[in-house]
Amino acid sequence: MTVEERAKDISAEFEFLDDWETRYAHIIDMGKANPALAPDERTEETRVRGCASQVWMVIDEEEEDRLRIRAESDALIVSGLIAILIRLYSDAPAGDIAAFDALAFFDEIGVSEALSAQRSNGLASMLERIKSVAGSEAGAG
Repeated sequence: MTVEERAKDISAEFEFLDDWETRYAHIIDMGKANPALAPDERTEETRVRGCASQVWMVIDEEEEDRLRIRAESDALIVSGLIAILIRLYSDAPAGDIAAFDALAFFDEIGVSEALSAQRSNGLASMLERIKSVAGSEAGAG
């Protein structure tokens, strides 16, 4: 499934959520289902800077220029944002990841408008990390 197809699935899911409170609760539920990283993976090297809460992200380069993304946060809403990013990008080709405009997607599903400035900055920092790895992997492939 392409990143675009995944985005359509997530967007359809969010269409049924009437207001921000319902979306917020759904995002938190998604975050609660996100598997934790191993304790030795929560390091300064994997920590995402620019986030108000603690976020650690591990990106493994798989076969066929695909990236496997795993991440964890100590904040429930951020864990939910991570879960959305993982659904969008994990195991997708690096070129698809590099080409997809996730910030526009978060606007489209009505998430961006309700995030605080700090959470928006954190989301941008997580995306920057993913795009950086995807860009270097797509260039290498």
